[in-house]
Amino acid sequence: MKNQGSALTERAILPEEKTFRHFINGEYVDSTDGKTFENRDPVDNSLIGLVCEAGQKEVDAAVRAARAALNGPWGKLTQADRVELLNRVADRINERFEEFLEAECRDTGKPRSVASHIDIPRGAANFKAFSETLANHPTETFKLDTPDSQGALNYGHRVPKGVVAVISPWNLPLLLMTFKVGPALACGNTVVVKPSEETPATATLLGEVMNECGVPTGVYNVVHGLGPDSAGEFLTAHHDVDAITFTGETQTGEIIMRAASVGLRNVSMECGGKNPAIVFADCDLDKAIEGTMRSSFVNCGQVCLGTERIYVEQPIFDDFVARLKAGVEGLKLGRPEDADANFGPLVSLEHREKVLSYYKLAVAEGATVVVGGGVPDMDETMNDGAWIEPTIWIGASDDARIVNEEIFGPCCHIRPFDTEEEAINLANDTDYGLCAAIWTENLSRATRVAEAMEVGLVWVNSWFLRDLRTAFGGAKQSGIGREGGVHSLNFYTELKNICIKY
Repeated sequence: MKNQGSALTERAILPEEKTFRHFINGEYVDSTDGKTFENRDPVDNSLIGLVCEAGQKEVDAAVRAARAALNGPWGKLTQADRVELLNRVADRINERFEEFLEAECRDTGKPRSVASHIDIPRGAANFKAFSETLANHPTETFKLDTPDSQGALNYGHRVPKGVVAVISPWNLPLLLMTFKVGPALACGNTVVVKPSEETPATATLLGEVMNECGVPTGVYNVVHGLGPDSAGEFLTAHHDVDAITFTGETQTGEIIMRAASVGLRNVSMECGGKNPAIVFADCDLDKAIEGTMRSSFVNCGQVCLGTERIYVEQPIFDDFVARLKAGVEGLKLGRPEDADANFGPLVSLEHREKVLSYYKLAVAEGATVVVGGGVPDMDETMNDGAWIEPTIWIGASDDARIVNEEIFGPCCHIRPFDTEEEAINLANDTDYGLCAAIWTENLSRATRVAEAMEVGLVWVNSWFLRDLRTAFGGAKQSGIGREGGVHSLNFYTELKNICIKY
C-alpha cells in the first residue's frame, strides 16, 4: 500500500460557511428550530459545513409539497412530457459534472478516478434509463368472450403509487439515490428524499438541477437528518407517504418495515450482505484476481455487493492468496484528486471504529493477518482522516464473526475448499443473500453453481456488471422486492385492470 503523501495537488476549496439546507417545494429552507449537525471530510476530518436537521415540521412540509405536486402540475403532465423533463435532468447533471464530482468526492473521500467513471455518470443515466423503460413497456391486454355472445376487453393501466419516501445510503450517494428517484418520477410519483447524514451534498445539489430543468415544484424534495427521532423516523412513519424504498443495513430495514406496517405501505428494501466468491481451479486466475481486487477493495470495501468471503479451490489456494496480497500492497492511498490514488478513506471516523473493531476481533478469533489489519501512516495533513488498511485474513473458523457478520470495509477472509458441493454449502451458509461471484472456465459448472446460490444476483467471471433492465435485490435478510427495469415499474406503480364490455 502506497501513501501518496505530499506529492498531491491542491484541493478545490468549497465556501467556508457551507450550509446544506432542506429542499422543499422548490426552495432551500432552514430547519425551523435551527438544529444542525456537522458534515466532515473523511480525508482529513476538516469541517465541510453544517447540515440542517429536519424535524416533524420540515417532513410534514415536504410531504405536503409532494402531495400537492402529485395532484397538481406533475400529475397533469403526459408520460412523454415527464420523459422529456427527466432526460433534461440527466443532461444537466452531466453539464454540471465537475460540481457533482467535487461534492461526491468531498463527502465520501473516494478517488475522483472512481467517482468520475461510476458515481456521476450512472447517477445521471438512471433518469434516462428508467424513462426509456417506462416509455417502451407495454401492459397486458386480454379479449374475453362473454356468455351473451358479446365480448369484453381487459387491459392493464399503470398509475403512480403516490408520494414515495426515498431513504438512500452514503456509499454511492448519487447513484443509489437516483436509482430510486429516476423510476419513481418516471412513473409519475413525487418523492421526499432522506439522504444519509454522512453524504448530504449531491442530493441537495440535485434540487438546483430540478429547478433549472423546469421540474414542477414539490416533485423532488430533500430533508436532511438522522434516523431515530429525526428525519428518517418522521418520514417513514408519515401517514401520507404511500411507499418507502430503502437501501442500508438490515437492522434499519426492520425498523422501517415496522413503521410501514401502519397503513400497509409498500416497501422495497436492499439491505446488508456477506457476499461470497467461489474461485475454482479451472478459472482464469488473472481475471479472478483482478475481479476480486475490485469486489473486495473498491470504494474502500464500502459496497453492498462487495466480497467479504472468498472460497478458493485447494490446488490454487496458496497462489491466489499470494497474488491477492500483492494486489493489495500495490494499492495507492491518497486524496480524491490525486490521479494515481485508487484507494480512499472510510466514510467517517465512526465507521472506522466499527471496522477496526472487527480487525481486532479477527486476531482474537484466531485468524491470520496476511496483509493490513490496522491504520496506515498518512501524510500529516491526512492523519486525522478515516484511513484504514485494506486487509486479508486466512485461517478463521467457519463460525467466526468476521466470516458471518457484514463488516462493510476493505477486508476479506479466504478459505480453501475441496469439492464443488462443499463450496456451495459454504457460500450459502449465511443469513444474507444479496449476491455471489463465481470464477470458472467450465460453463456447465458455472450454470450449475450459479443456480444453486441462494442470492438475488450472481456474476460469473465478472463483478458489478449491471444492466439496468435486470432485476436487482436480495434474498434472505438482504432485502425485499426487486428494482431495475420493469421490476422498478412494478414497485413504483399500481397496476389497474380495466374491463370494458362491448
